[in-house]
Amino acid sequence: MADTDGFYLLAKPMNDFLTRRRLALGASALLASPFIAGCAASPVPGEKPESRQEARTLSVGALFAGKVDDHGFMESGWRGLERARDELGAQTRFIDGVAPRKPLLVKALADLVGSGVDLVVAHGGQNNEACAEVAAQFPRCQFAVTQGAVTGANLASYEVLQEESAYLAGVLAALTTKTGVVGHMSGIRVRPGLKGRAAFAAGVRATDPKVRLLTNFSGNQDDNALSQRIALAQMSAGADIIFTMLNAGRNGVTQACRARGTRQIGNVVDWVAVDAQVFVGSAIADVGIGVFEAVRDLRDGKFPAGEVRKVGLANPQAVRLAMAPDVPVGVRQRIAEVADHIAQGRTTVPENYDGAEFATPA
Repeated sequence: MADTDGFYLLAKPMNDFLTRRRLALGASALLASPFIAGCAASPVPGEKPESRQEARTLSVGALFAGKVDDHGFMESGWRGLERARDELGAQTRFIDGVAPRKPLLVKALADLVGSGVDLVVAHGGQNNEACAEVAAQFPRCQFAVTQGAVTGANLASYEVLQEESAYLAGVLAALTTKTGVVGHMSGIRVRPGLKGRAAFAAGVRATDPKVRLLTNFSGNQDDNALSQRIALAQMSAGADIIFTMLNAGRNGVTQACRARGTRQIGNVVDWVAVDAQVFVGSAIADVGIGVFEAVRDLRDGKFPAGEVRKVGLANPQAVRLAMAPDVPVGVRQRIAEVADHIAQGRTTVPENYDGAEFATPA
């Protein structure tokens, strides 16, 4: 059975990921105890679980439109779900490997609802439309979209402002490029990715308007052969630093960087800690915090249905820019100043980009 058709129980860290137990979609395999079709009874807003006569374990189902071992956006969300299981005692299950097409997302979300969970978390803004549709069909369930922009009577969005660290990545790129040309690479055109590109471009332009930006959306977050081809093309066009907003496809760029001696700026997680020779920086945005906070808020009777919760540079545990040891002190000081201005609201991070784009090579 394909990954798009199965649930997984989260029981091991990623380095032991292959030992995870897989559950079939049959009702008898999903839960050891019976459940009410459509959704389990959700906590009453304002009422903490311990105030009830009989405390019950909160159950959470999550959808990842990608692979949870992608070393990027999806894995970060998966780790947030793991954290909710370990720290909050939630019973967790998830579906991954689903292509980001609305009919497939709707089906996967409905399958999670049918498993009887209290909360369905859809990880990533590509789930906006699908989750809004399914949430309206199942009013007894609570729904959350991470990096989302939709709300409803039983639907909230949690948005970690990765564009704020992307802006800092643009400042870093403009201050460290030697050729005066920098690149940006992403895959699918979802709102967080578009906002991140706009922010990176704005950071470059505000720092040094003479620096040329090459920006590309390839349509695929995970294709290493494709990303390597684009990276090499950008390098041939002069880029000596490339900001990658990719998932599993980042490896193709890293290979090209090693071959050409080009530096890269990663995103979501701390890629500098992985390889400081290749990565001059990483625009950290712990999107897993959105998953964790959605579970915690529901547990505490504070689920923000009808709202979009935002987390930015004011919370450095969630959003910040990591830099390699060879980044000069003066550059670090300049970036710290810009970060402080953003956190204080003195610098506005743009959400739209209307410049030229770098064509995907054949």
